[in-house]
Amino acid sequence: MKRLFLFIRISMLMFMSNSYSRDKCDMGDSVVKYNKLTLEEERVIVDKGTEPPGSGKYNKFKKRGIYYCKRCNAALYKSDDKFDSGCGWPSFDDEIKGAIEYRTDDDGFRTEIMCKACGAHLGHVFKGEGFTPKNTRHCVNSISLNFKDKFNGETNFKNRAPETQTAIFAGGCFWGVEYYFQNLKGVVSTTVGYTGGDIDNPTYKDVCYTDTGHAEALKVIFNPQLISYEDLVKLFFEIHDPTQINRQGPDIGTQYRSAVFYTNNEQKVIAEKLISYLQKDGLDVATEISPFKKFWKAEEFHQKYYSKTGKQPYCHRRIKRFK
Repeated sequence: MKRLFLFIRISMLMFMSNSYSRDKCDMGDSVVKYNKLTLEEERVIVDKGTEPPGSGKYNKFKKRGIYYCKRCNAALYKSDDKFDSGCGWPSFDDEIKGAIEYRTDDDGFRTEIMCKACGAHLGHVFKGEGFTPKNTRHCVNSISLNFKDKFNGETNFKNRAPETQTAIFAGGCFWGVEYYFQNLKGVVSTTVGYTGGDIDNPTYKDVCYTDTGHAEALKVIFNPQLISYEDLVKLFFEIHDPTQINRQGPDIGTQYRSAVFYTNNEQKVIAEKLISYLQKDGLDVATEISPFKKFWKAEEFHQKYYSKTGKQPYCHRRIKRFK
């Protein structure tokens, strides 16, 4: 009896080993061979390691397509569900249905995510951080992924770049304004800079210490299929005090004025409409509505400032103003 029990146990272990082995996967009627991995890829994918933050090629990757398991080529994520969390690894708030397996990490606290097809280690999933409306972040190692920008039948994906639009806002220190926009679902990119002034190529020193007429501003490139201009303007009015004139919190000067720089008449109408709503609620709105002319990118030090430093905005906080 003991020998029979030992034989059954060894057989079970061999079956489990074949399911998630290093070089092949038993798929019932056939055996699928895994892709050959480098030593570093094996360290992460098989031995559950982690690549250094900010080192992966897909961390800031913006192309549209599908992300696949590097080990077995299973489709895992769509680019539509990718967002910039600032954590140093690719982040997704959803998976291709049924593609991911979850298990409690060996540390007993985190939740590990693996390719359901082959058991390849991808990273970890985190909930409740508030980065996107889905409130989920799949933190994935780039080294665990391959990317293809062509439709392969796994999803309803269209192989073309989205038609984007531009929004320009000024509402005090541009560090804080960017903080609230940079991780929104539908926002393709954010850039801080200067606009609304009288000289070309202004520097931060020019804007702060001479009368250039420029405002510290944020340029938002967004996909209108995922987020509307109206929703962006609503957020803008909720993260700063639009009643203050030429200042925001402790920052004083015309460069800190509240302004919407519209790129077309539709944007102008939307901004004016939302201001009228605020005025009906008793707010004496000082926000200027001006046509956008030229945007000058600020020095690299100022880009994604709070993501770089890990600090929090000191003069911006969100106050719900719209139903």
